[in-house]
Amino acid sequence: MRCVFVQFRCQPGKTYEVADAIYDREIVSELYSTSGEYDLIAKIYIPDNEDVGHFLNERLFDIAGINRTMTTMTFKAF
Repeated sequence: MRCVFVQFRCQPGKTYEVADAIYDREIVSELYSTSGEYDLIAKIYIPDNEDVGHFLNERLFDIAGINRTMTTMTFKAF
């Protein structure tokens, strides 16, 4: 499994709806609201045999209310 972090910038007033929709998909390990440029951050474990871009596009990025995302790949835990 590969761990990635995805940050979400939501349309104004839609953060809670987006968070509920993300949580309902049952693919995130952890989901937090954040301060700063993005409204939410999710920790997601992606199976090794899956393409990260396709996995995220097909399972998350079609949620209404998302304006922008930023995905951070991880390589090694210390």
